[in-house]
Amino acid sequence: MTNLEDDRGRPLRFTQPPRRIVSLVPSDTYTLVRLGVGDRLVGRTKYCVEPAPEVDKVPAFGGTKDPDVEAVIELRPDLVVMNQEENTRRDVDRLERAGLTVMVTFPKTVRAAAGLVALLARVLGDLGDEARSLVKQAYDTACRAEARLSGPRVRTFVPIWADPLMTINGDTFISDVLAHAGAENVFADRDRKYPLAADLGRARPASPEEIAGRDVRYPRVTPEELRERAPHLVLLPDEPHAFTDEDAQVFRALDIPAAKTGRIVPVVGKQLMWPGLMSLDALDALGRMVRDLGPTS
Repeated sequence: MTNLEDDRGRPLRFTQPPRRIVSLVPSDTYTLVRLGVGDRLVGRTKYCVEPAPEVDKVPAFGGTKDPDVEAVIELRPDLVVMNQEENTRRDVDRLERAGLTVMVTFPKTVRAAAGLVALLARVLGDLGDEARSLVKQAYDTACRAEARLSGPRVRTFVPIWADPLMTINGDTFISDVLAHAGAENVFADRDRKYPLAADLGRARPASPEEIAGRDVRYPRVTPEELRERAPHLVLLPDEPHAFTDEDAQVFRALDIPAAKTGRIVPVVGKQLMWPGLMSLDALDALGRMVRDLGPTS
């Protein structure tokens, strides 16, 4: 079988396609089942809930940050699928030290998400016409969406947490999905500052040397900053924080264009945040919604 690499650049070597797979990444579990290998899954996390009911019969071994590593090792899977952001390096190292083959994914762009679908299909072996069609559809969707990158953009805000108010910068998968849908992430240039008081403008931020290696892609922002950024569209996902209509009322009360025009809209978080077939399948519809909601900048 052809030697392949995961998103760390580590080789993935198989003498035959893996038959026993543990996926500790909800988005990858979804893609694996859609590719037709749900019967090869012998383990998942409790957050791997789509597509239901197919995943319901697969045993769950904890969450993404706290999987039962010993139970996974006892399964002796041919492949464990993990993600650099969803899972911890400690757990990756423990599984590899136990002699298991670990594939670490970390797509941060729409194009990389399509590439992940193709890579999984190659790792899994010859899956037939339906799987090949899904790979082609993934790339076709990415190509169609790329046309929106050069068109007009709708200034958009997507919070991912409410207290403190947290959002995403331009170095995230969510932000790239927004761009490919014709939206402009109004906080694309805003890095997270440490400590929290600094992120909220109440203390001196730590120096780059002091925060070396820390994730700065998810800034905590203030309502004042949001007013300054003046989004024309606010998308409220249902995860990781399940934004409610009560939350929406908070944004409707702000002096921002989106509130004045009623463009504060609930969205399915998985369709923004799950790299692979989940987000790619929804991307064209998201692009139409953004276009219809306008106005553009």
